[in-house]
Parts: sequence; C-alpha cells; structure tokens
Amino acid sequence: MGWELFTRDELAWRALGLAGLIGATRLLRCGSFGFTKNRLWSPPNSPFCFRESFLVIEPKHALVLFSGGQDSTACLAWALSRYDRVETIGFDYGQRHRVELDQRLVILDAIRASMPQWGNKLGDDHLLDLGLLGQISDTALTRDTAIAMAESGLPTTFVPGRNLVFLTFAGALAYRRGLGVLVGGMCETDYSGYPDCRRATLDAMEQSLSLGMDVSFKLATPLMYLTKAQTWDLAFALGGDALIDLTVEHSHTCYTGDRSMRHDWGYGCGTCPACELRAAGWQQWQAQHQGQAVQGARVAP
Repeated sequence: MGWELFTRDELAWRALGLAGLIGATRLLRCGSFGFTKNRLWSPPNSPFCFRESFLVIEPKHALVLFSGGQDSTACLAWALSRYDRVETIGFDYGQRHRVELDQRLVILDAIRASMPQWGNKLGDDHLLDLGLLGQISDTALTRDTAIAMAESGLPTTFVPGRNLVFLTFAGALAYRRGLGVLVGGMCETDYSGYPDCRRATLDAMEQSLSLGMDVSFKLATPLMYLTKAQTWDLAFALGGDALIDLTVEHSHTCYTGDRSMRHDWGYGCGTCPACELRAAGWQQWQAQHQGQAVQGARVAP
C-alpha cells in the first residue's frame, strides 16, 4: 500500500485530533505550527476536526431598548435614521407604570403606518418577562410607595442593577440575532442620579458584553449629554412635527402610570420626577424657536 502524503498543516491538525482536541478551532499565534500571527484558521476536513461556522454580527443593525417613554422614542427615531435594520426590546419587570408597555406597541404601529421611510427598517419587537427583578426590588417603581429621596441620596425610584440586567439580556438577544449595536436612552444630564445611567458604567458594560460574548458590540447612548429640552429638539430634527406629535400623544414617562391627564407635553400625573423633567424640558424647548437647535446640544456618538 502506498504512502498518503499530507502537508505539514494537515499533519499538525491530525495530531491534535488524535490527542483528543476534537472540533476545536484555535486562535493560533506566531510560532504555533508556523501559522500567521493572530490568524483565525479553520482546520482542513479530516475525521478528527470540524470546520468553524462564523457568527455574523452586523454593525449596521441595531437593537433599541424601547420602553415606550419619551427618551426611548427619540432613541428609536435616532436609530432608524442611521441603521439599516432596527429591532426593539422591552422589559416587563413589574413596574407600576406598566402602561408604558402598552404604549410602546402603539408607537411602533404608528411609525409603521405613518413613517414609511422608517417603518421599512423596523424589524421584530421583543418583550421579555423580567418579573424576578421586580420581586427583589423594593422601590417606588415596583411597589405602591411614596416617591422620595432615600438615605443613599438616590430617589426611591432607583431599581438597583436595572440597566445592567436590561443590557445583559439585550446583549444576549442581539448576539443571537446578529445585531451589532445596542441603543439606550440613558442620560447623565437631566436625570435622577441613577448610577447605571452614567457613561462610565455603560462603557464598562460595553466592554463586558463584548468580552463575555467574544464579539464587538457597540453601546450607543445618543441622549447621554442632552438635556430634556435638547431631546425634544433632537426629536424635531429627526422627525419634525409628526414625531413630536407622536411623542406627546403616545409615549409614556410618568412613574405612576397615570394617563388620565393630558398636558401640553403629554400624559402623566404632572408631579412625579419623570413628569417634572419632561414638563420642564418641554417648556424650555417651547421658549426657543421650534426647529432651531437648543443651545449646547451635543448628541453622543
């Protein structure tokens, strides 16, 4: 019987297979069997090795954390204006203002019906049940208790770890669906001081998600350095009066879940911190000439 000839590379991989490292694709560095440094190399077909199937993460496809509030509606418009495909994700964690989950569907339907330039890009919506987060959270957002300042210096509406949990689940979904960008409405300008809204926290989460899933995720926060007035201005710049009207009429921000009172800026109790921020931003924006940038606007990349 004649000898079967193999290349050096084939012999190396057959040796690895015989050693029991079946189906493993290695990131071979300089000096390992003479392969190119940091080259991701798939082994040749053999009884001992399996070819790697590569996961494609698309950098022009995004997943928006969409609650149905003013900020996430502006973020959704921002994403639809720059990415080829946009999916949305929401979370039911036992929040008092669960009505926001109903409103998010109204907003998505309105965009598909009246904004075809965006509706054609709008992909699947996902709603995840995170009731366990509500069970372990004794806060004014998950219990019928008064909204006040706690001894920690944070308002009692702070749900510890909420954005960290949201982003972890969003990252897992984005990984499975090949979406390279996570978009969130976190802001450290006009906000209630939540530590998981700070850009430093989100930079750490971006790195953790990318390292933990071995893909390159981008965590975009277009409102990070905007006031609420500037957020209204951004919405106007992106979608004109149509987006402003949609945001006023259909988005929900009020922590108490009250949609019985209609204000110029939308529905809400008018007295909770979320309503006060939204109302003040609207009034400041109205004081400017609509359509002109509110001074100092800087949209995060």
